[in-house]
Amino acid sequence: MLHFPDRVIFRKAAASVLTFVRRRLKIVGCCLLFLILWLFCLPRPLFDKSVSVVVEDRNGELLGARIATDGQWRFPQSDTIPEKYTACVVAFEDKRFWWHPGVDPLSLMRSLWLNIQEKRVVSGGSTLTMQVIRLMRDNPPRTVWQKMVEIFMATRLELTYSKQEILQLYASNAPFGGNVVGLEAASWRYFGKRPALLTWAESATLAVLPNSPGLIHPGRNRKTLLEKRNRLLEKLRDAGQLTAFECDLSKEEPLPEEPLPLPQLAPHLLDRLTVDGGRLTVDGRLQTEGASSDAIPQPSSTVHRPPSTFNRFRTTLDIDLQRRVIGILNRRQQIYKGNGVHNMAAVVLDVSTGDVLAYVGNVSEAGKEHGESVDIIAAPRSTGSILKPYLYALALESGDILPKSLLHDVPTQLGRYRPENFHESYDGMVPARRALIRSLNVPFVLLLQQYGLEKFHFNLQRLGLTTLDRPPEHYGLSLILGGAEANLLDITNVYACMARTLGHFYDRDGRYSADDFRSPRFLNSHSFNPQSPIPNPQVLSAGAIWQTFEAMQEVERPNTEGEWEFFSASRPIAWKTGTSIGFRDAWAAGVTPRYAVGIWVGNADGEGRPGLIGVEMAAPVLFEIFEQLPGGERWFDPPYDDMAQAAVCRQSGFRASEYCEADTVWIPESGLKAVVCPYHHLLHLDAGGQWQVSSDCESPASMQHRAWFVLPPVEEFYFKSKNPSYVSPPPFRADCLASQTAQYSAPMQLIYPKHPTRVYVPVDLDGKLSSTVFQAAHRAPDTEVFWHLDGVYLGSTKTFHQMALQPAVGKHQLTLVDKDGYRLEQSFEIIGK
Repeated sequence: MLHFPDRVIFRKAAASVLTFVRRRLKIVGCCLLFLILWLFCLPRPLFDKSVSVVVEDRNGELLGARIATDGQWRFPQSDTIPEKYTACVVAFEDKRFWWHPGVDPLSLMRSLWLNIQEKRVVSGGSTLTMQVIRLMRDNPPRTVWQKMVEIFMATRLELTYSKQEILQLYASNAPFGGNVVGLEAASWRYFGKRPALLTWAESATLAVLPNSPGLIHPGRNRKTLLEKRNRLLEKLRDAGQLTAFECDLSKEEPLPEEPLPLPQLAPHLLDRLTVDGGRLTVDGRLQTEGASSDAIPQPSSTVHRPPSTFNRFRTTLDIDLQRRVIGILNRRQQIYKGNGVHNMAAVVLDVSTGDVLAYVGNVSEAGKEHGESVDIIAAPRSTGSILKPYLYALALESGDILPKSLLHDVPTQLGRYRPENFHESYDGMVPARRALIRSLNVPFVLLLQQYGLEKFHFNLQRLGLTTLDRPPEHYGLSLILGGAEANLLDITNVYACMARTLGHFYDRDGRYSADDFRSPRFLNSHSFNPQSPIPNPQVLSAGAIWQTFEAMQEVERPNTEGEWEFFSASRPIAWKTGTSIGFRDAWAAGVTPRYAVGIWVGNADGEGRPGLIGVEMAAPVLFEIFEQLPGGERWFDPPYDDMAQAAVCRQSGFRASEYCEADTVWIPESGLKAVVCPYHHLLHLDAGGQWQVSSDCESPASMQHRAWFVLPPVEEFYFKSKNPSYVSPPPFRADCLASQTAQYSAPMQLIYPKHPTRVYVPVDLDGKLSSTVFQAAHRAPDTEVFWHLDGVYLGSTKTFHQMALQPAVGKHQLTLVDKDGYRLEQSFEIIGK
């Protein structure tokens, strides 16, 4: 048991121990707290300032940039720093940068001694690492406390980042005068080049500038800036980093003058990527908001990243080609603006990859008053005839036609819709291939009616037209003639996808790929993973595409005399033009095995101009751009594995019937299900071959039986004027007229109105209804035809069977009777106001 004095001594000893422990715990706690503060003193991210949106070509050349939201030209941080600039900035700012731990004690002591001598702050002794901390903290006041904070955070920065990364942080955020921040922005603003191309003099200028950014202003302190630059060059010479000769040459280089404008070679693509950058797919394509749910699934998924990360875009564009296309469009625009046509757009795609090689959304010379900022490539415009090859290919694929199947080309009234050919002339019947070559309107409207409006609308969406956001009934049959709107990128991309399908057919051993029809690719920083081949096409087969491209190679245009002539090019090109109603949009699209090119010409505000025709204004631009592209590629090989040989009627182009003279030709495999020729019939003639007869009026033993190419009367009326070799079938003998029951033997047909029709008749200035011209065709034009309206005889016609009438408002019955008693009746209704 302890005695009282011992107890006191024990308590004092225990208290001393506790006091010692408490003090040590406080010290340890303070140290731990200091360590925690040190470990977590750096914000994440270090720099949270808005940066410029930068667009580069496939090789990293600058195409354009948009200023940051805070009004600064601050480019996104670069992954590399040029060696010349690195040598200059380290020699000028922090010569022991590569060895110190973020703080240079020797530099601090030297700065302290200089400041004491000068009795003012003349040197801060900051390392590049400390300057990064200062830039990160928005340049706080220069005090001893702030210097201690910079030292504290700089050591932590050195632990987290490599020396090269710290140098990148400094170069990307240092001020270079005015609203220029960062080395890359300064290099473009002051020298018009990327940092990797800077000379020693230019690198030295930019190395000394952040120390005194105000020196860059023209006319102010230029001598001081020059002296600082030259001293740095001499320092580099003395250190052996450049020779005396290089130093002398560099000192002769002038300082930059006023800041240069940044390149603006793809302003519309810059805008597009800025808006749509958050919806890029993993392979560098843009998801389109208007894409139909029926479209072919794209083999890519969306990258879900915040919009702030989309600041630097390495695109697929080729800057040299982009410049050449811009030059072509600017030169053409100077010619076209004399006719009041101010806007143009062009896009060039690589067929194999889908890469966008050139993207000129508008002509910069158009001016703000003419909408130069409108991106025509992405703007929906009336398509004109540019969709006709799609319908031709789809009809071949479905077996509705063969390449030379005859299509109807006669005056046509479909309800209130009356399509007309561009030159308001008709061929009666025309081969489908020729109808495409000559871009005839009526045959394609009737072909669309045969193919099916809903099916065509559905397949256009599957091909990749993203702007068809209305139901088929909204567009009607005018869909094929510009009743719908599409954008230039979609139009061109569909042709590129068709060429890709055909070009890769034999590469895949006669198979297809689900990703042949896909969106174009804008970004070069993404890889594309092709899908496994599939045995059957999703939309179009190689055979249908090849036949379509073969026809598109022979596109013709009307010359000044209105006759058709071949439009030749220096290389094989499948191409098509289009002109919208009212001469508002002129289109041209062309494709080769390597490239697809699309052209639009017009006015951004939709103003139509006389002569604004695709073949006259857009086609010459198309061929001029193709001249800028590398040539020498082979044309597409015929996909024989996807085609079949078949007997085809020599005159009608349909599959040959037993009455046809046939040729054996290659047709798409799907064409084997096409109908046989409906125009060859077996006629029964009398012994002399002058009259048609039947068993009711002639003994079968006395008949001749001949296969005859017979067209309906209206088609025959127009067909004979273009085809003198056509021979009409002999008329029926007088005693055999009762046998004229078949449609092919009917001698007379109405041209207008061909069907029960409601006719709107405008009122003339005198208040009376205008005249309506009724027209008929007879196999024997010289036959006299007698006209009756509502049972009242009106008169007769010969040769040209037409009559201008003024029926009253209401329903009427038109009756025509020829001299042989053949009767034709048609009801119609006149609509007034």
